[in-house]
Amino acid sequence: MERDLLRQSVSYHGENLLSLLQCEQSENPDFKHVAADLSKTLNLRDTEEASPVLEQFIARKADLLFAASWKTSTPAHAVMPPLEQFMEVCVEERRELFYRDVERGDLVIGRINSVRDFGLFVTLLCTAGGLERDIEDLEIKALCPLRYVPSAGNHDDPLFYYQIGDLIRAGVKGIDRYHEKLTLSLYSSSLAPHLDKVKLGVISKEDLPLHYTRGEKVAADSSQTYEKLLESSLGLSNPLNVHFLLGKLGISDTQTPSLMRGLQSKRFKEDDFATAIRKKQSVSWALKCVKGGVDHFKSGRHVEAMNEYKKALEIDTNNVEALVARGALYATKGSLMKAIDDFELALENCPTHRNAKKYLCQTLVERGGQLEEEEKLVTAEGLYKRATVLDDTFQEAAEALTKLQLRIQKSLKLKEQEAAKEQEQTKTVETSAEKLRKILKEERSCSVHSSFIYRNQVVKACSHQALKL
Repeated sequence: MERDLLRQSVSYHGENLLSLLQCEQSENPDFKHVAADLSKTLNLRDTEEASPVLEQFIARKADLLFAASWKTSTPAHAVMPPLEQFMEVCVEERRELFYRDVERGDLVIGRINSVRDFGLFVTLLCTAGGLERDIEDLEIKALCPLRYVPSAGNHDDPLFYYQIGDLIRAGVKGIDRYHEKLTLSLYSSSLAPHLDKVKLGVISKEDLPLHYTRGEKVAADSSQTYEKLLESSLGLSNPLNVHFLLGKLGISDTQTPSLMRGLQSKRFKEDDFATAIRKKQSVSWALKCVKGGVDHFKSGRHVEAMNEYKKALEIDTNNVEALVARGALYATKGSLMKAIDDFELALENCPTHRNAKKYLCQTLVERGGQLEEEEKLVTAEGLYKRATVLDDTFQEAAEALTKLQLRIQKSLKLKEQEAAKEQEQTKTVETSAEKLRKILKEERSCSVHSSFIYRNQVVKACSHQALKL
């Protein structure tokens, strides 16, 4: 069990709570381990302020409320100065509370104000472990004896490396609550097990805890309030805060979200879990945005309408009504492809949505008409067919498809006729070429024959002349 929280609760509620705890948690070994220290924390309180019902609840649920798992060295939330710094708490009471709560093994940070032969005198500034306190103004002094100062290097004197004004981190070795005296140690063995890896010794200002440095800002600026400092902290907007706290509480979608054991024994319906409820809330919020967008659209304020539709889809990504309304606005503005995408996505999420189907068919036909004008007949035919498949009773799509198919058939016939004419012209050209080749061939043959006859005549004449001689 988390000791510090349990002691604070007992200190506030008094002896009645302690008695109830001893009764309800008598078999809890974790409680037995811390029970001896609880009687030391009792304070006298006005019995009129006591709440028996609340004390009974705390006693019964102590193992859950004060579970050690709440304590973590890695805070997932905003680190703030101690709340007491924003309250008017007297110095004497704060000193008393500090000496009551501090334990051996705790981690503290202080400033050296004196170096003696027997050790170091330190003025404490703050705690640095699980307990977060800023105590600089309390002027609490502590002694770090020479035997608790480790040697550094080869120098014989361990105190040689320490000077007045140095900031040091140390562990609490001993406590004398009655005389309000603390003994510190610079050996890691003096720390609690969960702090044993912390380096002790001289530190710089950058090593000071975040709660202390923020507390200095509060002390320097009297106008700084707890709320202002909290809002300026990055940890406040950490998206992991909710998951961190849910994990600590053991709440998830698969576990019963309650610390009440009576409710933990039952199984809730899925509709009762946060995810389902949040989804319903998102749908309702998105529909309000869609309604506002429709009002803007009817009044001709298209920009405002588009903003409302986009806001609705940011809240509920697949909201069918928002998709249909935005698609209709896109179609009105002439962005037909964007409109088609929205209508199709709406039908994917709700195939029976009448307006989504109706508007999609109309937009497909309108886009098909644009493609016809661009002579992209095959693509237009595909859009018309999609419209008829979606709604076989949609006459406009069926008529447009029939006209387009007739147009395509006529176009094909014209192309076939043009092809036939081109083929005939090609044949005519080929025939003329063949005739020309034939004439040229005949002329070439006649020329060769004439040349042969002429040559024979010449030979005969030459032979006859030779006989005369």
